[in-house]
Amino acid sequence: MNQSQQPNTPKTFVRATARQRLIAAIVFFAIAGSFAGFWAIGHYNINLYPFPCGFKQRYGLPCPTCGFTHAVLYFSQGQIMRSFFAQPAAALFCTLGVVTAFFAFLIAAFGVYSPLFERLILSVKLRYIIAVLVFVLAAGWAFTLTTTLLQRGR
Repeated sequence: MNQSQQPNTPKTFVRATARQRLIAAIVFFAIAGSFAGFWAIGHYNINLYPFPCGFKQRYGLPCPTCGFTHAVLYFSQGQIMRSFFAQPAAALFCTLGVVTAFFAFLIAAFGVYSPLFERLILSVKLRYIIAVLVFVLAAGWAFTLTTTLLQRGR
């Protein structure tokens, strides 16, 4: 069989270009730097809340993002389960950040790139991604509201 007659099978891994490696390095260091910053904030007990939450003051209930900062602080300090209990949506976003940083590190350090990931990302529509993010945020808020109301009932 000639070279031109062989079936064209997509490769699972290919060498990353210099531009792809640079972008992956920037993504990795941005995510790792964010987690390192939150770790330092939690380790040195730096207060991030100079003003109280207006939503909580007005309605007496936690806002949709209530607990995000605490969850990220817990996650960056290695307290993963505590992070999920503080705000499940934030812990899920942190987990996605760690997975993203891992793959970005592989691309940046070893030059291993998978076109399958690119095809997967391009095939998913932006509106579906936004819908999933809104659903996760709403589910996290529902969890936070439920735990708050249950604690008040005690």
